[in-house]
Amino acid sequence: MTVSIASLPDRAVVEVKGEDTLAFLQDLVTANVADLKPGQAVHSALLTPQGKILFDFFILATEGGALFDCAAESAASLIQRLTMYRLRRALSIDQADKLAVAACWDDADLSSMSEGYVFRDPRNADLGARVIAPEAVITSISTQPPEAYQDHRYKLGIGDAAEIGSGDLFPHEACYDQFSSVDFSKGCYVGQEVVSRMQHRGTARSRLVPVDAAAALPEPGAKVMADDRPVGTLLGAHGSNGLALIRLDRAAKAASAGTVLSVDGQQITMHKPAWARWADAADTAGDDD
Repeated sequence: MTVSIASLPDRAVVEVKGEDTLAFLQDLVTANVADLKPGQAVHSALLTPQGKILFDFFILATEGGALFDCAAESAASLIQRLTMYRLRRALSIDQADKLAVAACWDDADLSSMSEGYVFRDPRNADLGARVIAPEAVITSISTQPPEAYQDHRYKLGIGDAAEIGSGDLFPHEACYDQFSSVDFSKGCYVGQEVVSRMQHRGTARSRLVPVDAAAALPEPGAKVMADDRPVGTLLGAHGSNGLALIRLDRAAKAASAGTVLSVDGQQITMHKPAWARWADAADTAGDDD
């Protein structure tokens, strides 16, 4: 079996240090971090007050603090936002420039890794594990290009910061309710009221889902169409595999009418991932507001 370990240069590491770290984060992020032990990790997000994903990240508890595995392009903004919320807490919040991130799957054995942290991806077991370690260590263990991990994610139907963006999607649209990235029983956090209302009312009609085609898909941003009617947007593409934000009710109506979906005139097929627990698209086809 091929050992699949890919360095992820589009990720960065932010370190929060101080004895109040987990209590501080518990009041901000969507996941429950209060009882994390060193070496344990969650996938989570910091939302806008309107309930949309501003930053998504992994939080790995460490002795005396936590490490954030986040999008590199938003690391500085994340630090700024966390610092704004810190107030008078005795915490340091800095980018850990000497650390890098990798993903490993296909049961890659990292037992001989000299230093760093390894944790299972909390979203889905098939995603494998994450590695946070010095850049030299990441470089020495990498066996695949970053695109291989992107393709792996797309086939599983799981979005990341590149597709989710900032301030664009609600957690339910990014399927965070399917990954335990949101704890619906914890206390208040930024944007909780909107997210809780969507959960209780079941109003998430758009979902990020995997799509594929017979040929290479176009650039992200292209509209997904059912004849002349838009049903979604392509948010990521790698070869013939991609991720699209789809209105499930509209897609179900198209399917019941025998209408194929297309992007830039190219037929695509959308799939419900094996891990998904939401109602089948046909069950939502009656409401097209």
